[in-house]
Amino acid sequence: MLTTIAVVLIVLWLLGMVGSVALGGFIHVLLVVAVIMILVRIIKGQKVL
Repeated sequence: MLTTIAVVLIVLWLLGMVGSVALGGFIHVLLVVAVIMILVRIIKGQKVL
């Protein structure tokens, strides 16, 4: 579940990079959240993908 959310957030971030500049800050916040979720899973020893 967390992996799916992280992947979706990363895809949205990539779309935001080529899309509008206005949502850039919000998209970067979402990217940070996605990276934190992935790191938490790695630290817990769970499979990432």
